[in-house]
Amino acid sequence: MSGDLSALLIALREGVEMTLIVGIVLAYLTQRRHYRCIPWVWAGVAAAIVVSLGFLGVLNALDADFSGATEAVFEGSAMLLASAFLTWMIFWMLRNSRSVGADLRRGVDDVIASGASWGVFFLVFFAVVREGVELALLLFAAPGQGKLLGAVVGLAAAVAVGVAIYAFGRRLDLRLFFRVTGVLLVLFAAGLVTHGVHELVEAHVVAGGPQLFDLSAHLPDEAGVGGLLQTLFGYSADPTALEGIAYLAYYVVALVLWRTRVLDRITAPRPVVNTAA
Repeated sequence: MSGDLSALLIALREGVEMTLIVGIVLAYLTQRRHYRCIPWVWAGVAAAIVVSLGFLGVLNALDADFSGATEAVFEGSAMLLASAFLTWMIFWMLRNSRSVGADLRRGVDDVIASGASWGVFFLVFFAVVREGVELALLLFAAPGQGKLLGAVVGLAAAVAVGVAIYAFGRRLDLRLFFRVTGVLLVLFAAGLVTHGVHELVEAHVVAGGPQLFDLSAHLPDEAGVGGLLQTLFGYSADPTALEGIAYLAYYVVALVLWRTRVLDRITAPRPVVNTAA
């Protein structure tokens, strides 16, 4: 159940970003009456889905081949990497959400001006596959079992949001949506850091240090409320000192990135690839 909730949150957030990309491009092509380019949009979406699912399949296949300490190192490394990607994605969207539409429309104009309609395929593919690969990595790294249902529900909800945006435009407060989900995902990313460190401690790659406390008798992290908190926010009933330090250090780093100009350099707008030039 807890795995479903974490997967739902991740899939909803990433799915909304993907549907926004597709909706903006489709709306602009329709507005400009470039109907011949619309099939290329769906072809780009389909190709991005195939690549993203393939990436997820590779991660699961590698994980199945590992066992013992090697498996723990692989999963721990994936969790730390996913946390870094997730944090970067949150900051990037908060900083550039207003310019995404304009960037995509400029990319469409460049493709149309070149006379190569198929360029829309690459424009959409690279924009969507970036989000799809991020989603695949996050779903793989997210702790808990039974994540498939949550991912399906989250993506379905994201498609519904995308349809509503396409139909009603400004009536939906996207800035509020990204802020609320951004806060939740920052908490989730901090949990991924502690999960990753825990896996590395289990594999004896790093020393965990002394145990900070033990609430296993009162709020165990295997099931119930503790299990939900463990999956969503990295709660541990008996954390080591290194896990506690890593958890707090993540928030310090996130705050520094948010409050300083370092964030501007890390989350500089990603240029739209004009493959038809």
